[in-house]
Amino acid sequence: MKLEKLADRFRIDKPDSFRLADIDPRDTAGLDIDKDEAKEMLKDSIQRLSDLQDVLYAQDRWAVLAIFQAMDAAGKDGVIKHVMSGVNPQGCQVYSFKAPSTLELDHDFLWRTTVAMPERGRIGIFNRSYYEEVLVVRANPKILAAQKMPPSLVGEDIWEERFEDIRNFEKYQARNGTLMLKFFLHVSKNEQAKRFLERIDDPSKNWKFNKGDVAERKNFDEYMRYYEELIRETSRPNAPWFVVPADRKWFTRLVVVSALIEAMESLDLHYPKVDQSIRAELQEARLALAAELPAKNGKKNGDKVNRKSAAKS
Repeated sequence: MKLEKLADRFRIDKPDSFRLADIDPRDTAGLDIDKDEAKEMLKDSIQRLSDLQDVLYAQDRWAVLAIFQAMDAAGKDGVIKHVMSGVNPQGCQVYSFKAPSTLELDHDFLWRTTVAMPERGRIGIFNRSYYEEVLVVRANPKILAAQKMPPSLVGEDIWEERFEDIRNFEKYQARNGTLMLKFFLHVSKNEQAKRFLERIDDPSKNWKFNKGDVAERKNFDEYMRYYEELIRETSRPNAPWFVVPADRKWFTRLVVVSALIEAMESLDLHYPKVDQSIRAELQEARLALAAELPAKNGKKNGDKVNRKSAAKS
């Protein structure tokens, strides 16, 4: 089964009418498959993504950025681990953004992510991003106060102003050759509780649990309102949001890889073409290298190659 267009139903193309409640975290788009089938589909898709990444790297014209946002335990790390498992590490870079450092606080809120933007020919992954500035910072006024902004610039419209800054930043990146896709992994409150309990009950997962996660869980509904608003304000054709059901990990991964493949296929990627002078150099190098190798009949390969070249001429 092919995954073409699977992600389309989760791309927010009409943000003005978007409602988070319209997307079921348990949705699987009617895919009735078992885990083994899902793994096989993911494997095939990862190979396709790997092929596209190879051409992206060779062509060296476009950059790709995938942003992942979610509530805790929604599966961001797992998606990144599995979907990018077949990609050449040379052509991929992953950044996880946590609490800002002192240096980062001395800059504007987009600075630390701007310096981490992927180079041409590479896929960049942001595990959280500048969107934390209209989520966590909005939910925790003390964080905003610690950002050392001039008081006259922190007014009632600060969130609308940040949405505008983000839209302009993403438009600028798109105009300069960065393909941007943004994924909100939409996990239900009940599923999040189950995954937190797993982290507590399974010794191998204890390290993943942070008591602060439970505190933030109390603001779950508030965060959903903030996510809905930021998606409405910032999902645009040059940087669309995908609201991906995240209660079924296998399905989440399939949607993400499908979105990446479809977007990269739209770039008209191809290996660099060489002109006649380069082809002549290649042929000359081939003759020299072939001449160094013994042929099966004991004669040098160069003799055989030269005779073939002469026959063609």
